Amino acid sequence: MSEKHSVGKEWDAATESWVDFVRRGNDYYREYLNNPATLELIGDVSRLIVLDLACGDGYNTRILAKKGAKVTGVDFSEKMIELAKREEAEEKLGIDYHVADAADLRILPSNHFDLVTCFMSLQDIENYRRAISEVARVLRHRSQFVFSILHPCFCPIIVNGKRVTTTKRYFGVVTYPIQWKMERLIKPFKTTSFHRTLTDYFDALSKSRLCVSKLVEPRPTPEGLQKHPQLREVLVIPQSIIIQATKIADK
Repeated sequence: MSEKHSVGKEWDAATESWVDFVRRGNDYYREYLNNPATLELIGDVSRLIVLDLACGDGYNTRILAKKGAKVTGVDFSEKMIELAKREEAEEKLGIDYHVADAADLRILPSNHFDLVTCFMSLQDIENYRRAISEVARVLRHRSQFVFSILHPCFCPIIVNGKRVTTTKRYFGVVTYPIQWKMERLIKPFKTTSFHRTLTDYFDALSKSRLCVSKLVEPRPTPEGLQKHPQLREVLVIPQSIIIQATKIADK
């Protein structure tokens, strides 16, 4: 079964709960940890042509558009894109949304984008090597791919039904379920994620002629620490990692 018809269906089912979770500001790891650090790394996007890969309902896509970028958003969840398009119809930010598998972006032209972003989603894309290859194809020479993922070295995973830390089970690819059951959600849901090593990601980038230029392990903002003291644990062990890679010329 293809990714679009398996993992994508999980996110279709999760759409209502996930969108409420994000739009009400209940995803405080996004608001006070990952988004601030990723957007700071990206810098000025005014007048850039940007692709937001695995954009979900377009929450971060709209942030980029409001900062002056000309943005295209793609996601494999039809329901997420449907809600993104509804928001675009109201806000009219000039965002172009498409339903597409990250590993098959044939609807998009080669050598077109100044920047590709992927916010906390690459670990949920099964064929990540092909997705990275597609990112390289659609990027212009010397343009940037910036993505954030759960930190492969520290985030727990599920192996044989048991929750284990990656300090005890790091090497090898692991497909595992994530049960979303927080009280901040209007209803629980399940998604699938894929644990890979840093070597796996860096090899895929290298083979696609994407050279890593910066790596960030974000820390929460002072405001986030004040509002959500539980974020203090991220001051000791990182929750995520942000990578910036530059497309270089073929030999």
